[in-house]
Amino acid sequence: MLFSSENSELQPCLQVYQVACRFMLVWKKDRDKERFEKLCRYLVSSLESSSIKLSYVGVALNKEYAIAWIAHVKDVLWKCCCYLDELRPEFLTDMRVILLYLRTLVTFTSTNTWNLLRAKHMEVLKPGLNQLCANVLGHLFTKGFYLTLKSLLLRGLGKAKIPSKHVSVSAVLTLALRPLVSAGFTEKLMTMFLIHILSVPALILHIQGLAHECSSVLVGHNVFTKSLELLSSEQNMRIVFNTLEGNYALCLLANLIQLAYIQREDALKDVAFPAFTFVVTRLMESCQHYVVTKQSNLTYWHPVLGWFAQSMGHSLHEAMPFVKTQLYMLWSGPMVSLLLGQTLSELVENVTENSSEGPSAGGGSSNILKRALDHRSNRTNAAKHHRKLGSPECTKVALLCSLYQTALGTLTQLKLDILTGLCYQDKILYNLWLFLNSLGPNCGLKAFLDLLAVNTKCSAPEFQMLILFCDCMTHYVTILDDLEMYEQQKPFRLTDYVNMSTFLNHFLYKGVLGNLFDVKGLGSNVLFQSAHTLLMVLYRRDCRRSYTIDSHWIIKELRVGSFISDLEKGKKVTQVRSW
Repeated sequence: MLFSSENSELQPCLQVYQVACRFMLVWKKDRDKERFEKLCRYLVSSLESSSIKLSYVGVALNKEYAIAWIAHVKDVLWKCCCYLDELRPEFLTDMRVILLYLRTLVTFTSTNTWNLLRAKHMEVLKPGLNQLCANVLGHLFTKGFYLTLKSLLLRGLGKAKIPSKHVSVSAVLTLALRPLVSAGFTEKLMTMFLIHILSVPALILHIQGLAHECSSVLVGHNVFTKSLELLSSEQNMRIVFNTLEGNYALCLLANLIQLAYIQREDALKDVAFPAFTFVVTRLMESCQHYVVTKQSNLTYWHPVLGWFAQSMGHSLHEAMPFVKTQLYMLWSGPMVSLLLGQTLSELVENVTENSSEGPSAGGGSSNILKRALDHRSNRTNAAKHHRKLGSPECTKVALLCSLYQTALGTLTQLKLDILTGLCYQDKILYNLWLFLNSLGPNCGLKAFLDLLAVNTKCSAPEFQMLILFCDCMTHYVTILDDLEMYEQQKPFRLTDYVNMSTFLNHFLYKGVLGNLFDVKGLGSNVLFQSAHTLLMVLYRRDCRRSYTIDSHWIIKELRVGSFISDLEKGKKVTQVRSW
């Protein structure tokens, strides 16, 4: 037989083409598996020949057969895809066949490996044959090429023990990128790439481990920045998320985060804000639509999101540890430093720190005079650096903080890890405190109260910034021992805790007194709960070992007689204030 393994010599391409066409006419999928494998093996090997009479591409150069040959090749390649849909990478025999079909697809969708074109007199044909390959790729795409590649990737990578090899992962990614490159990264193809390829669980992580050179290809084609450009459109974001829904949108998010981590020294610096910040925040907000607060007959436990209104298949469940590894990169040292740390460092560089040393046993007129002069100096310097809520730099910090606050609210099972990552990254939390101090007297108390009056749902990014600070600070103070807090005082000093508690006490008091908070909904008000929790943590530390003056916790504007009278009458506002 022409394609038998015993016959290793290449035959005239026209003769092979005629035999192959007759075979394809009578082909039956199950019956002719081995014959089809032999055909593919022969066709691939023929392209290694530089002879126009032996290379299978030689048929395309004959005007009489060119159109029919193109249709024939499309048919052969699509049948390769049909076989790929049924093969299992974990079986060695199937893996060999997978590699054969992938090689066939790779070989016939690009002219790079066609030895026939390496002769100088054949170079003139290359543009036309490249267009032919683009035509074949377009045909495969319309038939569902990306669905085949996605299915193969899920079967090969969606396990605790990865059966896929370097060659197969590299080949699949090469094939996935070719339609994009051929079409010039059109919006339609880019959308399909995100939905079917970049949403494969931990794809980038496995590429880094199995086919590291492929990550360089992704970087070279600017896939990361092009993905952000596409998803920055609200309409495109909705299309992608509604197609993927919660589980695979989370996988897309994880892959984008790792791409950002890989390119943190170059591309990410240019797109960190606002593109990356917006896309990551929106993806997490979309995932929140599937997160529920408690268990029911319609919910499923998710190792990252908690109780979730969407089931998770076995392969996705096995891949989740890899996805978590990618998500951790968002609050890793390099990423937090680039996204939030550098921005805060630049903004607080000239902010004057409070020079008060806190409660002191010593007295004396000289000490009092020094504190008075320092206090006056601090007030003068602070006035020069007050920032307004809504200013460009404040909005930037607020949106960056909103990203991490959204992560805390979405990735609920990773909350402690996120808080730890933010609290112990080179003074980021302390710089955020300095930034809050730059918003005006008493940490911009009046500005926050004015904003609360018009944004009663506390959804403004500036409130997300405040919530993030309170949550991180609560975590930080809770695990801080007495030596660190009272003796070492680095980076936070006792005066910082005093000022912090003063701001929180007055913010909550005036917010409740002025009915800026809905008293009936305080239990579900994230801003109130975060601020109140931190205030109580600071208060309990002061009760255990004092760092404030005796009258510190008493609101000066509070009239004790009226307060007790209202409390006895059972007024809601007074009961809340008594907390």
